[in-house]
Amino acid sequence: MRLSSQIKPISYLKAHAAEIIRNLGDEGEPLIITQNGEAKVVIQDIKSYEQIQETMALLKILALGNRQIEEGKVVSVSEAISRLRERKESI
Repeated sequence: MRLSSQIKPISYLKAHAAEIIRNLGDEGEPLIITQNGEAKVVIQDIKSYEQIQETMALLKILALGNRQIEEGKVVSVSEAISRLRERKESI
């Protein structure tokens, strides 16, 4: 992704909003909007946004799992299976 081609001033957004929205879906790359020469907003299509959110959720799950491993909050596979069987039988 070449961010340099995806940086536009807010005046461009105001003048080309419909075109920008069409292109976001086609290209899948975010658009950075500047105001007074500073990057202020990132605009992206909903599909890309959802993919990023799913990726972040998976990374959080992995981080939680790693933390639990470091803290010793783990059980062996055979213990986990035994617990599941006990729960199933008690239902």
